[in-house]
Amino acid sequence: MSKTYTVSVTRDGKWWMIAVPELDALTQARRIDDVHTAAKELIALETGVALADVEIEQHIQLEPGGEDLAVHIAEIATQRARLAEDEARVKASTEAFAKKLATAQVPVRDIGSLLGVTFQRASQLVNN
Repeated sequence: MSKTYTVSVTRDGKWWMIAVPELDALTQARRIDDVHTAAKELIALETGVALADVEIEQHIQLEPGGEDLAVHIAEIATQRARLAEDEARVKASTEAFAKKLATAQVPVRDIGSLLGVTFQRASQLVNN
């Protein structure tokens, strides 16, 4: 059974400092993408547990004691998901309208002008 360790990550100059308070252990990573692996490797080394059995919960802060960036990261992810849904709806609506115009014998170049896209894109919308 794996144990979950809390990892505190802070920025220090060009490095991300990775602290595991429970083990009183510290390591660093140059890039945020490397933090997860570096933290797990540190814990595995300190505890003698297999790397695959190490679970971590990261708290990323720009400075020690600062706000956890996870809230902002989650907010942005939610906004991106909403944006993707909106974009899919707009695409479907645009396609349907382009097809409706084409059915009414409106030339593709005019469809493009009406929709604010190139005639090539209008042709793609009509033929999708």
